[in-house]
Amino acid sequence: MAPVKEQLERGIEYKSVGKYEEAIAEIKAVIALDPICAEAHRQLGLVYGYIGMLDEAIQELSEAIIIDQSNISARNDLALTYSMLGMLDEAKSQFQEVLIIDPENQVAKRNIQLF
Repeated sequence: MAPVKEQLERGIEYKSVGKYEEAIAEIKAVIALDPICAEAHRQLGLVYGYIGMLDEAIQELSEAIIIDQSNISARNDLALTYSMLGMLDEAKSQFQEVLIIDPENQVAKRNIQLF
């Protein structure tokens, strides 16, 4: 599975330098090889969010959570995406889930106070 990990790392690197088309291609290739890679779904969701494809971002971040219920990063990312869309009940619910898993999570603690 090392090539999949390397491919995901390449996708993340492309994302971090703003090469979103390349990031999407790399990360989708990872998902094709390993459809239950929660981090690949999370990263694809982040890229989609960066380029304004928010419905797709929600879908991918939700998929990451389905695969890994305890994925705090995906839950925070999903909550923040919901917040951007004005879906405040959904955002609050995700932040609450994060705080159940990690009561000291600073992202969730800071953001849940906005509701």
